[in-house]
Amino acid sequence: MTKPPAPARTTAAFQLQAVLSFGVSTGSVLVGVAYLPVGPWVRAFLALGLLYVVTSAFTLAKTLRDQQEASAVWSRVDEARLEKLLAGHDPFKAPQL
Repeated sequence: MTKPPAPARTTAAFQLQAVLSFGVSTGSVLVGVAYLPVGPWVRAFLALGLLYVVTSAFTLAKTLRDQQEASAVWSRVDEARLEKLLAGHDPFKAPQL
């Protein structure tokens, strides 16, 4: 039986970077809200921080989705192999010698 090619997987370093990016961006926005005086520059900082939170959240969601899809592909391949094996099995067939 030939082994199917392995799907592209997200590396642990990229997942760590996505988690850290999400944490840093969220923390930055919270610090900006708590400690900076209100003014146009503050509003610009908060807008930029919010944009960073949103983009890093999408990156984090993508890494989690890719990891889940990779595991789902392997289970579907295993299920298809089992179905093929069961389809070819006939319990009433006489054994050949």
